[in-house]
Amino acid sequence: MDRFQIQGGLPLQGQVRISGAKNAALPILCASLLTAEPLVIHNVPPLRDVGTMRKLLAGMGLQIEVDAQAIDGQDSLTLRADAVNKLEAPYELVKTMRASVLVLGPMLARFGEALVSLPGGCAIGQRPVDQHIRGLQAMGAQIDIDHGFIKAKASRLKGARITTDMVTVTGTENLMMAACLADGTTVIDNAACEPEVVDLANCLIAMGAKITGAGTDRITVVGVEKLHGADYTVMPDRIEAGTFLCAVMATGGQIFAQGARADQMGATLDKLRESGLQMEEQADGILASASSRPKSVNVRTAPYPGFATDMQAQIMAVNAIAQGTGLVVETIFENRFMHVQEMRRLGAQIDIDGHTAVVKGVEKLTGARVMATDLRASAGLVIAGLVADGVTDIDRIYHLDRGYDRMEEKLRSLGARVSRVKDGT
Repeated sequence: MDRFQIQGGLPLQGQVRISGAKNAALPILCASLLTAEPLVIHNVPPLRDVGTMRKLLAGMGLQIEVDAQAIDGQDSLTLRADAVNKLEAPYELVKTMRASVLVLGPMLARFGEALVSLPGGCAIGQRPVDQHIRGLQAMGAQIDIDHGFIKAKASRLKGARITTDMVTVTGTENLMMAACLADGTTVIDNAACEPEVVDLANCLIAMGAKITGAGTDRITVVGVEKLHGADYTVMPDRIEAGTFLCAVMATGGQIFAQGARADQMGATLDKLRESGLQMEEQADGILASASSRPKSVNVRTAPYPGFATDMQAQIMAVNAIAQGTGLVVETIFENRFMHVQEMRRLGAQIDIDGHTAVVKGVEKLTGARVMATDLRASAGLVIAGLVADGVTDIDRIYHLDRGYDRMEEKLRSLGARVSRVKDGT
């Protein structure tokens, strides 16, 4: 099992290219199920989760070709779903990546049936799929839960008015994809507004879907008989961009995050400016510099455009070495403070009171061996390790590999001393 070894204390300097967004690429890959024609997708990050989704789709009979000429380490994929022969998402794959449930809507819409394993438990908290199921039932689907599987059937889905009980990104995406081939008009109220939802909508529109309102809390989809192929480029990863911006705020220095889009990053940039990060938005990225110790900031996670829960661990690492005391309130996932105990091992002064972390900044952290508990916790520990005195070893970085493309290489290109080592070495 791999781990990161970080020798902290160096400022970051240089340019880093932001990869394609994992959380946009995964639903867009699933959108290939909606057409028999080829869907060409560019800027796909070569991540573990993307590999899992490719394995899932290939198991259904999709042909997936990788363009050997892809640049900047990102993949260009051609997906052909003209010979799908297995309408099932098995537990073995769904249990490793909850986004696998995104095949449910497309399969049901195009083929009239689907068999998808229930995702099961999740380390950071409950993420039920009941909103997906209720929305599809409102569109006329017959759905049973049997032996841990969602069994869904529909001769053809019907347009419906759907109001979700909570804002759900994957739920919005699943229902939006299903509605593309439904008979009539579907209105999704309380829809997620995240940029990744907009990116999926733009891809579907390129395939011939009729969608309006993406990026607002009401999405309207007028169903069509069929979708066609398209050529589409995935948006840059706003969470990866935010992670590198937090890293330079913590360590000091100056970086250019090539490809980062300020208009997609919501409250992340506001809080980083408040902490003292100087940023210049450019046509092809964000130039960011930090010349002084961060100032503590108060953060409350919320659906977009609020502060992303996926940035909570990273901003906590910044607060850990900031001037003053900052409050971090987690409103999305009930178990997303598991990194706190690990940050304490590095010398961070953090107290937990229910859903609130009280972070009293210290002048320095000290290296220690810590354990990553989930994807974004891993990123927070990496930032903490970059500013800690001495050596920090981070175990279980397979969590990190799910969502960050070659992170150690990118950090080394910015002057950080980070290496990937095998246990026992």
